[in-house]
Amino acid sequence: QVQLVEYGGGVVHDGGSLTLSCAASGFTHRMSWYRRTPGKERELVASISSPSDTRTYADFAKGRFTISRDTSENTVYLQMNNLKPEDTAVYYCKAWPNFWGRGTQVTVSS
Repeated sequence: QVQLVEYGGGVVHDGGSLTLSCAASGFTHRMSWYRRTPGKERELVASISSPSDTRTYADFAKGRFTISRDTSENTVYLQMNNLKPEDTAVYYCKAWPNFWGRGTQVTVSS
């Protein structure tokens, strides 16, 4: 069992930046960020695998978001730049195989 706690959500203006972090109670080789926007299914934002450090991004995240992890601290980060109102969502951390955090709200105002 892996417990996850997300930090860093909040309200930011259009074009602003936020960094989310997710602290895990244990190590898993793959960690991901997902989001759920109002009226839509939860969707993958980005993921990172260890030890290869392989990263994957959703198309909407490429060039704006960066996922990283500190394996010594079992923490994964999501740096989000140039945020847009359509990025408003609850962001969830996921640890392989299927452990989820409770989510953190990100609101981008226009």
